[in-house]
Amino acid sequence: MSTDTTMTRTATRVETPATVAVSARKRRRSHQPWLVHALLIAGAVIMIFPFVWEALTAFKTFDGAHAVPPQIIPSPWDFGNFAKVFASIPFLSMLTNSVLLTLGRVAGQVVLCTMAGYAFARLRFPGRNVIFIAFLSVLMVPSQLFLLPQFEIVVRLGWTNSLAALIVPGIFSAFGCFLMRQFFMALPNELEEAARVDGANPWQVFYKVMLPLAKPGIIALAVFTALWSWNDLLWPLVVTSDPTKEPLTVGMAQLIGLHFTDYPVLMAAALLACLPMLIAFAFLQRQFIQGIALTGTKG
Repeated sequence: MSTDTTMTRTATRVETPATVAVSARKRRRSHQPWLVHALLIAGAVIMIFPFVWEALTAFKTFDGAHAVPPQIIPSPWDFGNFAKVFASIPFLSMLTNSVLLTLGRVAGQVVLCTMAGYAFARLRFPGRNVIFIAFLSVLMVPSQLFLLPQFEIVVRLGWTNSLAALIVPGIFSAFGCFLMRQFFMALPNELEEAARVDGANPWQVFYKVMLPLAKPGIIALAVFTALWSWNDLLWPLVVTSDPTKEPLTVGMAQLIGLHFTDYPVLMAAALLACLPMLIAFAFLQRQFIQGIALTGTKG
């Protein structure tokens, strides 16, 4: 009798609408990760496809790059496109200029934007908010509007066809200042107060306490600045005319002809040009993602 009663209760409990709804939700949850993974894989394929196409085109012949229907796998494989890159432009000197340009801008922005961001986030001085809003207003102005006055300054200083003309105008940015300000505002105030109680002056608080904690934000700023500097074309195109003083972006632009462009050679140059950034991101991706995640969480 007790066994029949237990079975009846179990059957009744299973067949209730609430139990059916719970079971349905569990089934949906069990299928939901597969849907998420499928969407992520599809997005990853869409994002990586241009790079894969670039890499494959770099090994195609000229006829293979213009074949109809499009040729996906090179047939035959042409490894001579990379030699043509070095024959067409002074690739090594341009690569050196791009590296020096990127390192100089990154160093300048890390130093100046970090100090400015800390000042706007932690120091109290008259007109702080007004000055910061003025900095942010620069982000609303197209960068092309600053091209002519900056060029006139460079010409008067005699910096044309020099690394100084490529580096100095890019050693500070309103975006970098905003990024570091948001990061410093996310740090606990108790750390700064404890350092001041121990007798530390504002510089010691910044250099010994706050700056080590800002490492993820600094790395994020460095990565953003490096990508922007490495891909910068307009400004180097204006202030340089000597091929030995030009960065890779200008050299790659010279491979694009008015009536004829050898796309396999151009893709080979692009592949060589993006490898340094890919290697740097591979080593710093964890710090970069951490810096982006922690930036802007307060203030």
